[in-house]
Amino acid sequence: MPTLRQLRLYWKPVVFLAASLPLLRLAAGTVGLAGVRLGANPVETIQDSTGLWALRLLLATLCMTPLRQISGKAWPLQFRRMLGLFAFSYAALHFANYLFLDRALDFAEITGDLTRRPYIIVGATALLSLAALAATSTAGWRRRLGQRWLTLHQLVYPAGLLVCWHFWWQVKKDVTEPLVYCLILLALLAWRAWWARRARRAAALPAAGAA
Repeated sequence: MPTLRQLRLYWKPVVFLAASLPLLRLAAGTVGLAGVRLGANPVETIQDSTGLWALRLLLATLCMTPLRQISGKAWPLQFRRMLGLFAFSYAALHFANYLFLDRALDFAEITGDLTRRPYIIVGATALLSLAALAATSTAGWRRRLGQRWLTLHQLVYPAGLLVCWHFWWQVKKDVTEPLVYCLILLALLAWRAWWARRARRAAALPAAGAA
């Protein structure tokens, strides 16, 4: 098990760099560095890549608590906030790319999209949820909110469902890829439900014995 010092000095920078690589690749592709190309439609490539990595990092964030519960070690939780902030950052870039590069802030076209493509509303709702989580992710906010902080941060689960729904809804033909992500999310939610039920049963045993 890594020590807290090892986590801060070695593993956190490694995870930070790994989570930054897709963004660095997109940045290199926009200026043609290192032979990276974004294809015939760079705006669409950026849109797809940022959206996929937002979902992947959100699922990685949700994996940290089950990993801690299975391993019995606390170190996975050290990465949860960083991964969550990266997930929000990619989601924000995904939405910004749509607004500024894809639609060039043409509000008439954006309004039309909201009617023709309701999955955009689902995605925007997920982004607002992730923004609330990112804004209150600091230790200071946790102290200020107390127990309400835990309640607020349950939003990560509906946010995950909304992101998967957004991805599924916009796919026209082959839904294999969104189906894989949906199954991963459902497995994580099922684990959480099973673990919570197990914890309630364990808490009830001493009370039943005392009675």
